[in-house]
Amino acid sequence: MDLASHPDSAVYGLLVPRSPLVRRLLARNPSPFTFTGTGTFVVGQPGGTVAVIDPGPADPAHLRALIDGLAGETVSHIVITHTHMDHSPAAPALKAATGAQIVGCAPLVLSDDGPRADAGFDATYAPDRVLADGESVSGPGWTLTAIHTPGHTSNHLCFALAEEKALFTGDHVMGWSTTVVAPPDGDMADYMASLEKLMARDDAIYHPTHGEPVTDPQRFVKHLLGHRRQRETQVLRAIGEGLVTIPQMVSAMYAMVDKRLHPAAGRSVLAHLIDLERRGKVARAGESWSLA
Repeated sequence: MDLASHPDSAVYGLLVPRSPLVRRLLARNPSPFTFTGTGTFVVGQPGGTVAVIDPGPADPAHLRALIDGLAGETVSHIVITHTHMDHSPAAPALKAATGAQIVGCAPLVLSDDGPRADAGFDATYAPDRVLADGESVSGPGWTLTAIHTPGHTSNHLCFALAEEKALFTGDHVMGWSTTVVAPPDGDMADYMASLEKLMARDDAIYHPTHGEPVTDPQRFVKHLLGHRRQRETQVLRAIGEGLVTIPQMVSAMYAMVDKRLHPAAGRSVLAHLIDLERRGKVARAGESWSLA
């Protein structure tokens, strides 16, 4: 395959180099929620000892492509950002094939009646070591440091690669869309605080699990913060105009968005409403909301 004629986002089944220490394998699970699919990252010098970040869904073809791509290399760590079904389920099989340790976020299993099958929680996830904020794993020429970034999920971690001033952002910052923050586990106040946490860093590049690299991180995060504050203003305005249920708000606020995404948008609107309720700006009565 001539990689030069295929954008990175369209290449399946091959480890595509992104930098001297970073390669990506794209799972063939594109959807309105995952963009072109889940990106599994390999960190370390090709041919050496490496870490795999988010091995992806329990898809035998994706796992086989990953194992084939790592032939002759030693996998020391399987690193997990969070336990949604498109991120961590391949970890046990990869561990069995490589002997690597599973490290990263804490286990989290909740029932979820939301609109995304891939956003259910992985009940098979069993880490050998849970990494706290600031803890690291390392190999020859690379170090990955956990950055606790709750919001999308309460157990979400990003991972900093100090040698390239890079940050693997999981689903906290995506390269193609805004992140769904879905209660009861997703929390808008936590999400905003985690964005502010990233604003204080000096990373040179982000590698999101979905979408392309973010090459101007601070500007991008500033845009995300502004977008969420704008949504909050829209929610308050909608209630003031008599749109008092979440479906009414979503229809007005996301009129130009693919309707397949409206249920997920409703979860993010709910996250805003819960945050506003905690701050005393709105009140609810059943399914209806009012200005406090």
